[in-house]
Amino acid sequence: MQSFEFQGKTTDEAIEIACHKLNLSRDGMDIEIIEPGSAGIFGLVGIKKARIKVTTTTQQNENTEKSELIFEGNGLAIAKEALENILTLIPVKDAMVEAKHTDGTIALNIEGDKSGLLIGRKGKTLDALQFIVNKIVNKALEKRVHVVVDTENYRKRRIDFLIQMALKMGDKAKKIMKPVATNLLNPHDRRIVHLALREDEELDTRSRGDGVLKKVIIIPKR
Repeated sequence: MQSFEFQGKTTDEAIEIACHKLNLSRDGMDIEIIEPGSAGIFGLVGIKKARIKVTTTTQQNENTEKSELIFEGNGLAIAKEALENILTLIPVKDAMVEAKHTDGTIALNIEGDKSGLLIGRKGKTLDALQFIVNKIVNKALEKRVHVVVDTENYRKRRIDFLIQMALKMGDKAKKIMKPVATNLLNPHDRRIVHLALREDEELDTRSRGDGVLKKVIIIPKR
């Protein structure tokens, strides 16, 4: 048996939240009211949320796990279909989409003779595809799910390139004892550069610029 706590504006709302989260009916749960909640004075002062404790059986937990597996399967199918539909509109000949779950992420890989054309300059086309598919999947599932779209192993090659670039620029900064700056990078790429140099005690890194795209400034410590 397992126990969970839930909160809501009222006891009924807390129970509804518990039913939704655990995928159970009221009859399938042992409910203990910890705090009945209070609307306070004029609904402004002294407001207290209702708190309940819900106990489930092993069998019920198994049902929840099965429901989660079904949810993941639906997410995988929706993501794959969304990307396939987009590719037919571009169009990309003989493109195939491979879909799988990897560490809580839906990974979509495009395979085909012309799949490399979908990368674009510095991965911008691939990033655009990924953005659209994420929007479609999250709206359909009404839950935030991270989808990664890749082709020809571009994502890993990009990470390797950024790490090597960061190390070389770090060496240059230490050699000339002056700050050096990368080109404009998106948040994901900037994070890779920061992490690549994080353990170097002779360097400091800072992001500089306005908007989504910023430079990483690599600064030697004196």
